[in-house]
Amino acid sequence: MALHITNVNNDEMKNFVRDHVFYYNMQHFPDEIKGRYQEIHLFLQDEEGQVYGGILGETCWNWLEIHYLFVEPSLRGQGYGRKLIQEVEKIALEKKCDFIKVDTLSFQALDFYKKEGYEVYGKIENAGGYTHYYMKKELNS
Repeated sequence: MALHITNVNNDEMKNFVRDHVFYYNMQHFPDEIKGRYQEIHLFLQDEEGQVYGGILGETCWNWLEIHYLFVEPSLRGQGYGRKLIQEVEKIALEKKCDFIKVDTLSFQALDFYKKEGYEVYGKIENAGGYTHYYMKKELNS
């Protein structure tokens, strides 16, 4: 059998890889935390259902990871980001997470996360000319 590598945008193939990593990882999860995996989809919407922001992430083992947090620029500074973070932290506590992790670039939300109690545990310089920060917040259950 001859195999080759392709570079295509294909949801079925993407799901194959993601799902197989998930199944492999599940073999190694301690039984007491196997049920904690959950995708997180929180949205900031108006009465008509228009989306103005949100948080996408997942709980896994004993942590919650934020993949994306976005609030429309015209709505920033009005507390919506804080409300989204508070809601995701409630979910993390309900799922018995010990910490939340997130990464951000220096032009994004470093100061916002610091105000919310997140600490830098690593960084990469010259990530596209910026600094890439890895942050986490310990949760007190």
